[in-house]
Amino acid sequence: MIFDKENQDTHSGGSGCACCASIFSGYIFNQLKQKNFKKILLVATGALMNATSSQQGESIPGIAHAISIEI
Repeated sequence: MIFDKENQDTHSGGSGCACCASIFSGYIFNQLKQKNFKKILLVATGALMNATSSQQGESIPGIAHAISIEI
């Protein structure tokens, strides 16, 4: 919904938190206002890694923040 994968080289995508906020502020918030959605769960995810973690065979820990919104 944010990137054009045909014309933009996004590799793994964008920031989970930034993407979540952008989509919520536009599409999802409007759906809540129009009462098309009654209950949503937003989960912004991310990886906690550096450039050499995967090259060293280490696991990549993840993190997620969840927000529940109900009207």
